[in-house]
Amino acid sequence: MKKLVLPLSLMVPMLIFSQQRKKDTATTRVNDIEEIVFQKKTTGRTNDLTNIKISAKEAKAVASISGGIEGLLKTLPSVNSNTELSSQYMVRGGNYDENLIYINDIEIYRPFLIRNSQQEGMSIINPDMVSTVNFSAGGFEAKYGDKMSSALNIYYREPEKFEVSGEASLIGGRLTTGLASKNKKFTALFSGRYRNTNLVLNTLKEDTNFNPSYWDFQSYLNYHVNDKLSMSFIGYYSKNDYEMIPKQKKVEFGSQLQPMSVDINYWGKENDQYKNMMGTFSLNYKPSDQWKFTMDAFAYQNREREYYTIQSAYQLQVIDPITKEPVSSYDGGSQIDHARNDLFVRTYGTQFRAKFSPSVNSDIEVGFKYEKENLKDLTNEWRVVDSAGYSLPRPEVIDPRTNPTSGNLRLFYYIAGKNNIEPTRLSAYAQYSHKFYWGASKMFVNAGVRVSNWSFNKETIFSPRFQVALKPDWDSDMLFKLSGGIYYQAPFYKEIKDLNGDFNSNIKSQRSMQLILANDYEFYMYERPFKLTTELYYKKMDNLIPYYMDNVRVRYSGQNNAKGYAYGIDTRLFGEFVPGVDSWLSASYARVYENIDGKGNIPRSTDQRLRVAMFYQDYMPQFPSMRVNLTLTYAMGLPTGSPVLFNDNGQPDFNAAYNYQKTLTSYKRVDIGLSKVFIDPKDKNKRSGFWGNFQELTLGVQVFNAFNINNAVANQWITDYNSNNIYPVPVYLTGRFFNVKLEFKL
Repeated sequence: MKKLVLPLSLMVPMLIFSQQRKKDTATTRVNDIEEIVFQKKTTGRTNDLTNIKISAKEAKAVASISGGIEGLLKTLPSVNSNTELSSQYMVRGGNYDENLIYINDIEIYRPFLIRNSQQEGMSIINPDMVSTVNFSAGGFEAKYGDKMSSALNIYYREPEKFEVSGEASLIGGRLTTGLASKNKKFTALFSGRYRNTNLVLNTLKEDTNFNPSYWDFQSYLNYHVNDKLSMSFIGYYSKNDYEMIPKQKKVEFGSQLQPMSVDINYWGKENDQYKNMMGTFSLNYKPSDQWKFTMDAFAYQNREREYYTIQSAYQLQVIDPITKEPVSSYDGGSQIDHARNDLFVRTYGTQFRAKFSPSVNSDIEVGFKYEKENLKDLTNEWRVVDSAGYSLPRPEVIDPRTNPTSGNLRLFYYIAGKNNIEPTRLSAYAQYSHKFYWGASKMFVNAGVRVSNWSFNKETIFSPRFQVALKPDWDSDMLFKLSGGIYYQAPFYKEIKDLNGDFNSNIKSQRSMQLILANDYEFYMYERPFKLTTELYYKKMDNLIPYYMDNVRVRYSGQNNAKGYAYGIDTRLFGEFVPGVDSWLSASYARVYENIDGKGNIPRSTDQRLRVAMFYQDYMPQFPSMRVNLTLTYAMGLPTGSPVLFNDNGQPDFNAAYNYQKTLTSYKRVDIGLSKVFIDPKDKNKRSGFWGNFQELTLGVQVFNAFNINNAVANQWITDYNSNNIYPVPVYLTGRFFNVKLEFKL
């Protein structure tokens, strides 16, 4: 037997690669097996060529307000999020709703009604419980569901012995306990988290009382009956409360030649609640090395409440660029925003998966999933705008001289709906992957198809997908990859809700035809390993549902009346910039366009264009216990700056984007994490006394928005009735904040 050790570029997906070469002689036939050997097989092994592995350890260390895993994802070239308060992200021109998220191969959901990033609590993904993170930015395999942008699959870990770990900081904390029986047949992992971002939100440039409180509890239980049969359970419960009482805000904006300011006073408050529960039970049976069967039963429930009544009055002024004093007043006005929105979402069902491996080079996978859904939606939301005594939109007056009060006063917009549906969703997939030699080169092929049906709109979708990889027999360590297929955005709550607040049963799935060409190049520089990844992609999309973005809320038109396309290039240099620790530098250029009702191509709200990001780790050579990590982001502004204009029926006019386009300012941010490791598990010297109980102990300081840059997440539009001008007033994000964090493990 001949053994080879290959470089990192083939570790995913070519973890085990063998080829039988038959040599005929005069009397015998000999099979010589050539096998690629790797040091370790990891949990959550995947054949997906588009997969990127994220280190759970690095995700816990990253300085990020939004959370560990997503905070690190945002440093990848294909991922964009121009707000640090949200754990949501956009991938290659898609919006927040186009990303799949799995925990142990079970799809999970995010809250639906959140509209402002400061309302978000913690991500469901708990970094303390994670063992493996697999992320694909597109072109993913058929076993993943029907979304157009990305797939994130998290696998939770099994503790090997009793452990207690935790974290405490100025914005919250977490405590995790792990258990394992002596024979390792039973393992349990429990974790609770609490978070309050009030101190961070106080860095916003406004006088507002915030009271955000978020907490959750998760459990992961495993029981190995024998070597062939095991069962597991994941339980999750979270409760997020968000209360906001705005008082006053003054925002300066405009240009250097014509600076302006707006003073806004508020009355009222907002009170939102989000409760999520999830439970999954899995049965795994592996009768042999060739066969593996998994049966999952799952249930998810989400209750959301969005209640607010806020009145505001504003005064718009021009500022003298020299004296900085107001010289004239353009307009004054007021508005009232009101909402009583309730949402109940429950999904439950089962899925069956089977995997057959006729050889170490081939895998055949099939799966079937049944889901029963229950959606109850109560919407009552309106706005009234008064500008200098006139209600907007102003009533139509035929002859103001003879009848100055004619016409009915109208709300700026009004959305009301009462919906209750209980549809069924069925899906199935089959895929085949094979590794083989093509001459002296190594090849990998993954081809599959999935089919889905939703009883609500009576639509069946068919999604073929493929992946091909070629590792030439070159001196340079190169891997070429080609992937693509047809990817659908299966509609759910947000997509089916039209502008009147009703559910549209005629809505169809949005469709994206993707093609991705990629190259991995591994090399040594300064006697350290590096990997350069480059990806080119193109997406052709149709049956699109136009939408506009308000902060982090995506509101759809409820009609499939658009088409579009996206293209771009992503690059990432990954390696040991500093010996012994991984860092990377990412850059991307991307464009995404849409054509609404045949009026022509315009940039979508997620058109990110140029983006550069870095995740960097370092330590002091003389004092290796002193460590630093840095995340840097620069992203050109998104074209979400168009005012939301409303037609005579009080509905958003999506064609207004053709008449007015304004891009937000670029997003620039640097977060720094400094830490001192007092007890390192790698130390051979065992401490005595009380400190001997600790395996790890680290004290750190995190500097969020280190350069105190004023980033804007959206625009608030102020109307000057006298001139009919609409002024964009930036909605700023958080400023500089120092956080102290203590981490330990017993």
